[in-house]
Amino acid sequence: MRLPVVMMRDILLKTMFRKNLDMVSEIAEAICLPRAVTQELVDMARQQRLLEATGTLNANSGGEMGFQLTDAGKSRALDALSQSEYFGAMPVPLAVYREQVQRQSIRNIQITRDELTGAMGHLVLPPSLLDHLGPAVSAGRSILMYGPPGNGKSSISNGIRDAMGDKIYVPRAIEYAGQVITVYDPIVHSKAEVEVDDPNSLRRKRTFDTRYVRCERPTVITGGELSLSMLDLVYNPTARTYQAPLQLKSTGGIFIVDDLGRQAEPPQSLVNRWIVPLEESKDILALQSGEKFEVPFDTLVIFSTNFHPNEIFDQAALRRIFFKIKIDGPNQQDFLKIFAMVAKKRGMPLDEETLLHLLKVKYPTINNVYANYQPIFLIDQMISICEFEGIPYQMRPDLLDRAWANMFVKDEKIVK
Repeated sequence: MRLPVVMMRDILLKTMFRKNLDMVSEIAEAICLPRAVTQELVDMARQQRLLEATGTLNANSGGEMGFQLTDAGKSRALDALSQSEYFGAMPVPLAVYREQVQRQSIRNIQITRDELTGAMGHLVLPPSLLDHLGPAVSAGRSILMYGPPGNGKSSISNGIRDAMGDKIYVPRAIEYAGQVITVYDPIVHSKAEVEVDDPNSLRRKRTFDTRYVRCERPTVITGGELSLSMLDLVYNPTARTYQAPLQLKSTGGIFIVDDLGRQAEPPQSLVNRWIVPLEESKDILALQSGEKFEVPFDTLVIFSTNFHPNEIFDQAALRRIFFKIKIDGPNQQDFLKIFAMVAKKRGMPLDEETLLHLLKVKYPTINNVYANYQPIFLIDQMISICEFEGIPYQMRPDLLDRAWANMFVKDEKIVK
């Protein structure tokens, strides 16, 4: 389950060459291996006449001996770089990574009602919704959220992520069949604070394998731009290395497919791509050579759509999505709660006459269909109008009418 020794040696040589390093302590930090293991690799490379000691002790580095590449070492480093530009942190063998995924599996998380309520505290949700969401999140299985637009499906997805709260270890890179696949991505992964040892402390904190980065559980959010090709390994022909696809980067976390049905690919095709991963907790990727291999699939997949599921999926696909949860608009009472909460947050005083005008005059024109986005939209519109008119923030029926006019586009024919 260890990396091939020649691969480790070559990464060490490439890292020394590219980063111009000569101290074992610096090299160990760069390749993310313990100093003793790094010293073994250096000694091996010396025996093979790829490295030589510089013969000087560096006073700034605690009297460390310096090392440099020999001509043969430089030649070997350049040859290795021509095969793969990868250098730096040693990759984690895929078999070892699989074990780490099991240890920190998203299916090991048990979220309580209080934790989920706390993470959703900024949202006004019916209690019955949490009854459905709680078991879905704790199971770590796929979820389909559907319902009319503007009712917080994306906010609920983010709330689920916040409820998880713990940390996992993400490999900087993994290795399969001599190929390096980079996984850690600062755009996707939020690095967690690392506790620093207190040198005066009697008890030393446990250190972790620095080939991994300690992170918040990752969240990948995709929308209308998602295509099937984004779920394949990305090969960089210049560097001759691979980058993990989105779903592998989201391992141990959440993959949100927002606005399902707005992608260029049909929803059925996208879901078909997920069938094996969702059912068997493994995904199948392919190298440039065409060789296929399995990687762990340990991700809570949340599909979110404004379409009715029967419009975009067949029954076989629906059967494979474990939880289906309808997210409806609020009733009038919850709508008023949201309206009051947003007004308070925005510093907008409530006005009874304006609220009655909204409920008795405006909403009947749209069959009293309330949506969660509407209070924020209307209040922000009134704030913009007040600022433009140079008047204090206030609600008035006439200001509300102007705000309402921007919420919908009138159906009319444009003469060209």
